[in-house]
Amino acid sequence: MNRLLYVCLDGLGDDPIPELDDRTPLEAAQTPFLDSLAQRGRTGTVVTVGEGIAPESDIAVFAILGYDPRDEHPGRGVVEAVGVGMDFRDGDLAYRVNFATADWPRIVDRRVGRDLTSDEAAALADEVNRTLRLPNATFELRATVEHRGVLVIRSNEATLSANVTNTDPAYRKEGHLGVALETFEPEVARCEPLDDSEAARRAAALTNAFVEDSAKILDASEVNAARRRTRKLPGNLILTRDGGDARPNLTPIRDRFGPEWGCFVEMPVERGIAVLLGMAPVDAPRLMTEADYSTWARLAADALDGYDALYIHIKGPDVPAHDGRAEDKRDVIELIDRAFFGEVLPMIDPARTLVAVTADHSTSCVRKAHTPDPVPLVVSGAGVTSDGSESYGERACARGSLGPLRGVEIVPRLAGLLRR
Repeated sequence: MNRLLYVCLDGLGDDPIPELDDRTPLEAAQTPFLDSLAQRGRTGTVVTVGEGIAPESDIAVFAILGYDPRDEHPGRGVVEAVGVGMDFRDGDLAYRVNFATADWPRIVDRRVGRDLTSDEAAALADEVNRTLRLPNATFELRATVEHRGVLVIRSNEATLSANVTNTDPAYRKEGHLGVALETFEPEVARCEPLDDSEAARRAAALTNAFVEDSAKILDASEVNAARRRTRKLPGNLILTRDGGDARPNLTPIRDRFGPEWGCFVEMPVERGIAVLLGMAPVDAPRLMTEADYSTWARLAADALDGYDALYIHIKGPDVPAHDGRAEDKRDVIELIDRAFFGEVLPMIDPARTLVAVTADHSTSCVRKAHTPDPVPLVVSGAGVTSDGSESYGERACARGSLGPLRGVEIVPRLAGLLRR
């Protein structure tokens, strides 16, 4: 059987940028290796979750791996709790959280200026864990990467329901789906129950108590005092979003689609998805430098000898897009093309390896947010003939023979090609 290298470039799609001659960062980037895949293969576009939905990465990754998030996603909090190995049981309430900056109740910065270190966040989390007490409940706050974290609350009285609203105003909860909002009021939102159950009312009350009382502890923390002395924003608020209250019972990806899967991931959310779907995470360094991308390329080529399929999730393009830095996003895409694809493609056998590259969502540098726009897809390599595509970009791929696809359609098609 052929092998699959399946790469997701986080937040890759974008709007045309006036400063880039009305090209997107991907279209403006010099990407000879991605373009070569397009020229040898077939292209199309993907709406990862659904028309009009600007998805968060977790539900989009579920979809592009062949799992419909409307039916099978447990909530991002659960995914991230699993990803970092926290003690989570059905009936607990797990949230993805951000350390943020507030002049209560106004939110000054949802990500603490993007310069809160992982060590600082861990110290802040430890202080909250030591100091805060909730009525008839326990909790664990775990800092993960930089401003990101996970919160698990457990009631001593009864179960909790995740059918509650977010306190992070930048995201709306729609069932199990987390939907990013382009515009929002920058104030701490109050957690409200979405049904009349005691479990939801209890969850909302505990969430509000945690957010309000932890903010007082964080505001007085010496970590934040030190940040203020150096004119940095304090991480004096914790915003909660996308709660979950049960671990899902999912069909492993091997049983659903056939291949034995490994994965390379950077963030806890992707590691949690890998664990829930029965993928084997491959140890790899966090992507910080060009050398790290080259290391991932070598590790990926080696890992393809041990797995039928390898899923690789690269965060790079998403971060500068959230800050509106179009030229930096272009440069990151060029770096990925040069240091990852430029290294890995010569090391794999194109006659035996199917290569697919897409994204989980578009992140607009103009709107500084996730958008519902389609993302580009290329499929090249084993058994795939050229459809005449010239390059890998949003508008070029829209003309490709694969046409418009839904996220959940990608992996079934790839699995069919592998079995040829």
